[in-house]
Amino acid sequence: MKLTVVGHWGAYPGPGGASSGYLLEENNESLLLDCGSGVLAKLYEYTDISQLNNVVLSHYHSDHIADIGCLQYASKVQLSLGERIDPISIYGHTLSDFFNKLSYENASVGKPIQEGTSVSIGPITLHFKHTTHPAPALAMRIESENGSMGYTADTGWNDSLIDFFSGVDLLLCESSLYNKYKGRVEGHLTAGEAGLLAKEAGVGQLVLTHMPHFGDHNELKIEAGNVYSGKIELAESGKVWII
Repeated sequence: MKLTVVGHWGAYPGPGGASSGYLLEENNESLLLDCGSGVLAKLYEYTDISQLNNVVLSHYHSDHIADIGCLQYASKVQLSLGERIDPISIYGHTLSDFFNKLSYENASVGKPIQEGTSVSIGPITLHFKHTTHPAPALAMRIESENGSMGYTADTGWNDSLIDFFSGVDLLLCESSLYNKYKGRVEGHLTAGEAGLLAKEAGVGQLVLTHMPHFGDHNELKIEAGNVYSGKIELAESGKVWII
């Protein structure tokens, strides 16, 4: 699997950037994990959006779904021009009425996901687990014959995620807070907690994402590294990992 970071900011995008959005590619299949503010414009840099047929949403906070409406418009226009063959499949949980908005005319089809189920998209299989967050949210364990990765989405500390992510090759983990802010923002991890999750789950490498808009992000790496001894990197738009 090829993982490309489209957007990595928490809450809202930084200048010229995007909030949560991650492109996964394997063979001739591609899918987008979350579609936050600024993601659609950045996505052109990494793929032909007329060939993107699948989006998987972790939850419905705006920094993870803000560009879904524009993506649906793009699909509608592309279908009318003959630039697209199929509507976009948008996977999301049904614990919010927002799920009903995932289907739009002939442009997109909402498909339900839930904890304990799996979805196969081409050679990629996704499994889902509830996180600890103010709004219902799903973490994802993603596997292909070549490797595995975990995506925490947004979450506070949750012991059940240790087993869920056990042994993945790469953990894409939210790191919204420096350690000194532990407990001050509900439903988000500190860098130290991200490191602890990576350590306890025995993952191959840790990528920190969902970045705060203040402080020195290298401090996040240091704080995670005080707990986890494996390789740690910061997510950046355009950065690529082969899993």
